[in-house]
Amino acid sequence: MNAAQTAGAQRTEPAEDRTGGCLCGRIRFTAQGPAVFPHTCECGHCQKLGGTPVMWWVGFKTVTWIGEGGEPTWYETFPGEAKRGFCPTCGSRVAAIDSDIPEIGINVTALDDTSGEDLVPIHASFHDNAVRWLPSVAKTEPTTAS
Repeated sequence: MNAAQTAGAQRTEPAEDRTGGCLCGRIRFTAQGPAVFPHTCECGHCQKLGGTPVMWWVGFKTVTWIGEGGEPTWYETFPGEAKRGFCPTCGSRVAAIDSDIPEIGINVTALDDTSGEDLVPIHASFHDNAVRWLPSVAKTEPTTAS
């Protein structure tokens, strides 16, 4: 989730527990709280870690690791600043911890249900690094409840 959050970049929808995990099922989690700063990232680190041109991230205040594999294995992408969590069995990338962001980042595709309106990206990080043939996320502003 190596992206600076902008003020008000949180949607004010009801908080709910969400579940998710890796491909093989050893790493499972429950994420609690509202979805914070859903965004895509096209930085070189996300591209290499994910094996894809873009990764889709969202933050949650609390993540509880509930699977038989426990917590993911952490790889420090930027020592002392950022680390990414993956399953040591199947290799799925599931989480991120950044020292300057209070929420735990979850790779949205690791969630069991990715259909929530509050997961729609509101920002595209490192847009200048995007592959030229894939349209980027449209620039949008976060919505707030009246």
